[in-house]
This record gives sequence, structure tokens and C-alpha cells, in this order.
Amino acid sequence: MRELYPPRQPYNEGKLKVSDLHTIHFEESGNPEGKPIVLLHGGPGGGCPPVYRQYFDPKKWRLVMFDQRGCGQSKPHAELQENTTWDLVNDIEKLREYLNIQQWVVFGGSWGSTLSLAYSQSHPDRCQGLILRGIFMLRKKEIRWFYQEGASCIFPDAWEEYVKPIPINERDDLLTAYYQRLTSPDAQIRLEAARAWSIWEGSTSKLFPDLEIQNSFGIDAFAEAFARIECHYFINKGFIEPEDKLLLNIDRIRKIPAVIVQGRYDVVCPMISAWELHRAWPEAEFIIVPDSGHSMSEPGIRTCLIEATDKFADW
Repeated sequence: MRELYPPRQPYNEGKLKVSDLHTIHFEESGNPEGKPIVLLHGGPGGGCPPVYRQYFDPKKWRLVMFDQRGCGQSKPHAELQENTTWDLVNDIEKLREYLNIQQWVVFGGSWGSTLSLAYSQSHPDRCQGLILRGIFMLRKKEIRWFYQEGASCIFPDAWEEYVKPIPINERDDLLTAYYQRLTSPDAQIRLEAARAWSIWEGSTSKLFPDLEIQNSFGIDAFAEAFARIECHYFINKGFIEPEDKLLLNIDRIRKIPAVIVQGRYDVVCPMISAWELHRAWPEAEFIIVPDSGHSMSEPGIRTCLIEATDKFADW
């Protein structure tokens, strides 16, 4: 098993105004002369914790991380206006140009894998490689599995807490019921719904549930941005049409070196999506981690990701 690289501080941090409304926070760490790589975090709305830096060899990589619109240190917090997949794709390009990077490797997991596919298919000439984990393509069956029925059979105890804020007569459409509460003018209603939504994901992300992760997902500021932005994207079908667009456009990225890392027992983003991506894109290296769920911090997934970043750094 591979251990994380030692903790480090960024050598550059800043703010980039990407629209009249939104300003994103970004940072660079590692080697300023190293190979550029951009990390696209999950959620949407998850932000970039410092531990993400430790998946990359600091001597070889120039790591760029940024908090997507509305989350982390980006402003305004938990904002839904002007917040779509294609706004974020444009933000990635604006950041690349601002940092004067010609090409970079793209690293993304969970929602970050969705955004990585959308970005690379829009700008394949800017991508030297793709490292993807916990594949999610924001299709109806994927959303329904986790937020309406499916995952509840595996985690009925956590599911009971997830549905608590929603009256029984509204539970046939939990996504809509949550969206109404997460956009309520009443701050208390928003926060109750946000914490239940976020803790549900934190409770199911690892093969062996982790109380520390569950608690971190329930922190008020994190939960509000995470839940509001996720639900906003999901109720709008990710702003991706047709829903199989990311699979249908694989030819645009087929020749880009890529690796797909997927936990066998991922409940949040079940392996069927990674498998369908693999079938459409057999040129990409496909790694099934047999003893892992969803989280990139699980030992098997962590090891595969670090091995992938080491390999890509030397190409």
C-alpha cells in the first residue's frame, strides 16, 4: 500500500474573477517547474481540502487546485445562479490561461470525473492525460440509485436519517422535496436539509463507515454549499443533454492517455458507470479496486491513484 506524500503548503494562492457574480479561489503547490496537473474536486460543491495535495509527488508536479463556483473559499458561498457544468468548464479554461499553462493532466473523482470528461471533450487539445476515479456521469439512473432507491437497501440505517426532513407524502420524489427545502428562504429549513443530505453521502462513502468523515460532512458551512449545489445540478440533470453525452463523445478524447480507478463496492457511484465508460473507451487503462468503496482515501484507491500520478509524471 502506498502512503500519501508529506503535507505541504501552496507556493501560490489567489482569486480569479470568472464572471460578474463569481470569484474562484485557486492554489498551486509542488514544483513551479513541474508538469502541470489540475485537480477537479467532487460534489459538485465539495471544495479542495489540503490533503488532496498529498496524492502528487511535489518534486515532479505543478499541482493546480481550485474551489468551484459557490464552495470552499470561492465567492459567493452556496450560490446557484450562473452555476452550471459549462460555466465550470469555462472557468477551467480561464484558470489555465491565467496561469499561462499550455497543456495539463486532468485529475478528477466522483463529480470531478464528470467535469473532467466534460472539460476534456470540450478542450481535448489542452489535455495531456486523464486520471479518473469513482465514475459518475450524472444520468437519471445514477441519481435515482443514490437519492431515491437502491443504495437505501445497503445502508437502511443511514437512509432513515436521510429521509427524516421529508414528510412521508413527499418521499416519492426526494430530489424535488430536497430542492424545495434547500432553496427555502428559511435558513433553518435549508440547514436541516443540507446536513441530512450531506451526512447521507458521508455515511456511505467508504467500505467501512468512518465517523470522522460523517462529522465533517455535517459541518454547517460545508453542508450548505455541498447539498445546495449538488441538488441544483442533479435536479437540472447536470445541464448535460442528451444524458449519455459524455459516453457519446468519447471519440473526442480516445487518444488521450487515461486511467480509470473504480472501487468494486462503491455505493455512491456504482461500478456499472465505470464499466460502461470502460466498454466505450477500452483504450483507457481500467483498474477495479476489489476492497474499496467510493472515497479516494481508502487504502486501495489511494494506492492506485498515487501510482497513476507517479506514472503520468514520468511520461
